[in-house]
Amino acid sequence: MNPADLVPLETVAREVAIEWGLELGEPFALARYSYVAPAGEDAVLKVTPAEDDESDDEGEALELWDGDCAVRLLRRDGARRALLIERARPADDLSALDDEAATAITVAIGLRLWRPAAEPFRWIGDHVPSWLDNAEGHELVPLARELYASLEVGRATLLHGDFHHHNVLRSERGFLAIDPKPMLGEPEYDVASFLWNPIPYRMRRDVTERRLAAFAAAGLDEGRMRKWAVIRGAYLGADEDESELLVSLLLS
Repeated sequence: MNPADLVPLETVAREVAIEWGLELGEPFALARYSYVAPAGEDAVLKVTPAEDDESDDEGEALELWDGDCAVRLLRRDGARRALLIERARPADDLSALDDEAATAITVAIGLRLWRPAAEPFRWIGDHVPSWLDNAEGHELVPLARELYASLEVGRATLLHGDFHHHNVLRSERGFLAIDPKPMLGEPEYDVASFLWNPIPYRMRRDVTERRLAAFAAAGLDEGRMRKWAVIRGAYLGADEDESELLVSLLLS
């Protein structure tokens, strides 16, 4: 997002901060799509843009998780898309750990976050087809459509939606998930984004297989994880090398 696009969000954040009696610090540099700034020592104020519809139900997800492996929701203003959330400290993410440790922590957190839910959360099945339509022209789209058609997509489990190394932070309460884009679906959907992170890691076959095996050992369906990796890689824009590796996962 262009920095200028954050100005209206900052205006909203400052209005909310005054009303809620908060003192805002400098916004976090890595928050490029929302306005996110510390609000005192123990909280963070986040304001998301209206066009980020995948974040519409973030507050509801944090409320449902109630601090169990995710940051706590402290207060919200739905009309202004403002959330006051727990601040994770020291806030280093999983990219600082070796891959085995990062994977084990992610699996453990996922098993706590993936829980039964219903409305107001939306179902991924109402969105994936249009996301693939928008990605028309990507080399993986035809295969992704076939794979998606072969799945009877689950719709009863709350997903994080953007589950990867940089969205799991260390805190005094342990590692906590942040920044969900929650929808209803099946856990295997959530694994894909973990496979091609952290930045600037480039996907490797041996690492990918090891990660998949860890999630499978925790009870996830390995075949469905592989299919979702291709489907999500298609509409999220996997490059040529990543596409080749993703397709090869189906042959294992």
